[in-house]
Amino acid sequence: MKTKEKILQASLLLFNEEGEPNVTTVDIANELEISPGNLYYHFKGKEIIIETLFARFENSFAEILHAPIKKELKVDDSWYYLHVVFEEIYHYRFIYHNINELLFRYASLGKKFRRLLNIKFQTARTVISSLRDVDILVIDQKDIDILVSNIVMTVTYWIAYSILCDEKQDEKTIINKGVFQVLSLISPYLGEGKKEFLEFCDRYYKQVFDA
Repeated sequence: MKTKEKILQASLLLFNEEGEPNVTTVDIANELEISPGNLYYHFKGKEIIIETLFARFENSFAEILHAPIKKELKVDDSWYYLHVVFEEIYHYRFIYHNINELLFRYASLGKKFRRLLNIKFQTARTVISSLRDVDILVIDQKDIDILVSNIVMTVTYWIAYSILCDEKQDEKTIINKGVFQVLSLISPYLGEGKKEFLEFCDRYYKQVFDA
């Protein structure tokens, strides 16, 4: 593995574990047992590392968000898709620890994050509208807008909320509870004949919270 890639992986690990504001380029160099000058040769400062990691996240996350638009998503499969969404966010969770602070200190990321936020809205609206069109969900247009906003807000702030509630929660618990929260937002709009999905949510609830 090349030094540049090692720097990015070590940075991501430290940012996630220690919190990005608490990590310096010297810390990253020490983690890799290289000189600060060697690190500076590859990245001319911490901001460049942040921007590079964010670009990777933006590309992979945008691809995930576009997936249900390319292929119709069935309600029974929705929790699998949500797992992938939350797993990707967790992998780059330093971005979501304190979004407003991060965007304030790295202004160049603001437009990019808002672009991702718009894709989240578009994806959530497409999925909910598609489920309504095949009578899986019974929901008015005005309620779609409210539901979509709640889903996007939950997905965006779930990591920060989970850490605030209990910073010792493990990855599996945080992801599972995040998936359940989104499912719980959707379930009240399920139409007739979809009791099996509610039963699935109930089993999932017990699995997550009794673990």
